[in-house]
Amino acid sequence: MVYSLNARIGRISEVTMRVPTRAAAMCIAATAFLSTLPAADSSGTPSYRQFLSPASPQELVAARKVDRIAWVDYAEGKRNAYTAAAPQFVPVRLTNFTKDDGIMMSGIKISDDGSTVVFLRGEAPNREGWSPNPSADPNGPEHAIWAARTTGAGGAWRVVDAANPELAPDGSSILFVKNGQIYRARLTPVKPMSEVDRGEKPFITEWGVQSDPRWSPDGRKIAFVSTRADHSFIAVYEVATRKVTYMSPSVDYDTMPTWMPDSKHLIFMRRPGLPFGQQTQAGSGGIGLPNGPAYQPPGATAAAPGGRGTGRGTRGGPTTAPAVTNPAAQAAGRGSTGAPATPAVVNNSPGVMQAAFKGGYTVAFYKADVTTGEAQETWHNRPNDPVVTFVGNAHLTGDLLIFPFAANGGRGGRGGRGIPGAAPAPAPPANPPGPVDEWDRYYALNIMDSSARPVMLTTTDGLIENPTSVALSADGKTFFYCTNAKDIERRHIWAVPVTGGTPAEVTAGEGVETSPAPLASGKYLATLSASWKLPQSVGVWRTTSLSEPAPPQKIVFPTARPGFPIEAHVKPEIVITKAADGLEIHNQLFLPKDLKPGERRPAIVFVHGGPVRQMMPAYHYMQFYHWAYAINQWLANRGYVVMSINYRSGIGYGRSFRTAPNTGGAGNSEYLDVVAGGKYLQTRPDVDPNRIGIWGLSYGGLLTSQALARNSDLFKAGVDLAGVHLFGSSLDPESVSYKSSTIGAIDGWKSPVLLVQGDDDRNVAFQQMTGLVQMLRQRDVYYELIVFPDDVHESLLHSRWMYTLGRMETFLHKFLWERANATSN
Repeated sequence: MVYSLNARIGRISEVTMRVPTRAAAMCIAATAFLSTLPAADSSGTPSYRQFLSPASPQELVAARKVDRIAWVDYAEGKRNAYTAAAPQFVPVRLTNFTKDDGIMMSGIKISDDGSTVVFLRGEAPNREGWSPNPSADPNGPEHAIWAARTTGAGGAWRVVDAANPELAPDGSSILFVKNGQIYRARLTPVKPMSEVDRGEKPFITEWGVQSDPRWSPDGRKIAFVSTRADHSFIAVYEVATRKVTYMSPSVDYDTMPTWMPDSKHLIFMRRPGLPFGQQTQAGSGGIGLPNGPAYQPPGATAAAPGGRGTGRGTRGGPTTAPAVTNPAAQAAGRGSTGAPATPAVVNNSPGVMQAAFKGGYTVAFYKADVTTGEAQETWHNRPNDPVVTFVGNAHLTGDLLIFPFAANGGRGGRGGRGIPGAAPAPAPPANPPGPVDEWDRYYALNIMDSSARPVMLTTTDGLIENPTSVALSADGKTFFYCTNAKDIERRHIWAVPVTGGTPAEVTAGEGVETSPAPLASGKYLATLSASWKLPQSVGVWRTTSLSEPAPPQKIVFPTARPGFPIEAHVKPEIVITKAADGLEIHNQLFLPKDLKPGERRPAIVFVHGGPVRQMMPAYHYMQFYHWAYAINQWLANRGYVVMSINYRSGIGYGRSFRTAPNTGGAGNSEYLDVVAGGKYLQTRPDVDPNRIGIWGLSYGGLLTSQALARNSDLFKAGVDLAGVHLFGSSLDPESVSYKSSTIGAIDGWKSPVLLVQGDDDRNVAFQQMTGLVQMLRQRDVYYELIVFPDDVHESLLHSRWMYTLGRMETFLHKFLWERANATSN
């Protein structure tokens, strides 16, 4: 039967149903669906809609010169920007987006003077250049920078179609990069007359690829990186005179311009330029214009990556310094068609294959006079330096540069985005010497003292996840960071003097505090705060002294959560299981409040995505995992025993755990942890061992499908949201990647599954779902399928999440709750 159902908002198109035997499947292609569900069922049990109802702030920033904060909020699909100022911190909504329209809001920034915020509405284009349009708006998708004054006057306005704005200190304009050139757009509700002022025509046009524009503190100059394939320059543009000055130009890679407070000097990093053995440019004939020695012709297996082809040069070469030192590896890039590559030539002559400065060092810092363009080296690393191999995500305070460093063994956190225009870090040695440091570290380096060595600031042992986890106080004297030190299951804020010393715990307890935002006066610290029954909120702490923990925070947003079932929550228990190979795994267990002695309930395993994630016994700071925690609470409230598994290759438990051997397509050893969790549930006297299910998104969907394919005897039903079902591309049944994949064990798949994915998924190719369904059909496996057209990895429409959860509730009730209980109570 095929029919069309119109709802109050949105519609279901193409609903196909067959007789629901084990071999049958239900396939639904939905554009948007908002069900008119009651707040609670007839028994008074809160619905999933209530658990996911409260406002949820996602990003938090603070002005540098005034005590004002701003954040982005998500409330049932409605995304808006807010601000609040000391001392009362009364929230003021700056935007008026009142529809669940699927348009993301992110990247909020606030000007130094606190007068203006800017943010991005919409998501970046996919490989075909298309931004997501889940609401099927016939006018097309939105992707633009917006602005608003923090006074709230005049409302918000659309500025320009762009991304990653650099906001002027006084909030008067933004800079952004497009097609390798620098644009400026003035921030005024009235559309400027000039194309340049509207951000439609380049503000600064130079040869090469321009990146990383940075305003001087006084707003009168702009520093930026100009990359020319085999080298890059630091340039300074003077706004009043429109003059561009290059800072001590050389044959090397100059990156990371960082202004000093006087706006007359800046610091930049220099790394060696591209040696002959790594040059990949295509020549144009003539004795002076040959091909680069590492050049590979078009169509070769190892095609050389070309330049962006913008500006007046840089075609045929990389736009940044390469991260590898092997010319054959350097040549390996996009454009491969299978033709053999030219064999790499080995030449051991010094300086031919690898580059270094005289004396063997590879990183140097320079101080430049922006008026004259002259720069002097102030510090350089040592040959084979164990700490300063590359510097990124750095903060300058006085003469101190504060930067992260991951010791041997790879990162233990999620990592951060690279600096635009910066040369990538060199590849680590194959067998790094010395013991593995399990935790993330930040160092301070006096770059004005040529003899200085880095001083470790974060001597605590714990995860420091990404750049949003750290912040400098306004006076530059204190370094705040978010970590799970001393509380491995949660996150709290710590602080340490930038000159070094003993770190102090600023926040503590059963909550989770992230995104530290110290305010200008030094009296307050704002955080994103949550607990086991408090959804993510904006909290403000008094920071009069760092010698003892801060007094209790004031929750300033949201001010109310109508209908939110706070008392229906259960406090998760930490349970440690042991995998078959002996590895200990941390899990959170949610037990229903109405569980009676001797009663056996169905159980559900949740597996997070990533895999570089960590679930906590509290609401999460990432949007989907915030929802996932709420969903697990809702499932427990519905009577299920729920266990959330922090499997190996996730974060939070050290670098060795994060980089555990034989994970993913190399053996899928993390699945052992899922099996251990399922078997643990089977041993519990309050769990029916024949009614255990599993659900997850992304890598969690991958592990869900693994569980159903490998252990349908243990996992009786599953919900797979956007999972990966084939590691890599090999279909050789004897290859390790194929054996590690779901489809390598698919003949054992007997349990029913609910499959969900958007067909504009930028994280997991939709082909993963298409291919899986073909194999399930041929094996007569029962599946239900929800496809969301023009939607992404995590649906952008709240109505679609409500629809998905409604289907999930029905599916789990049918295949777990109502499943014949073979165990006598």
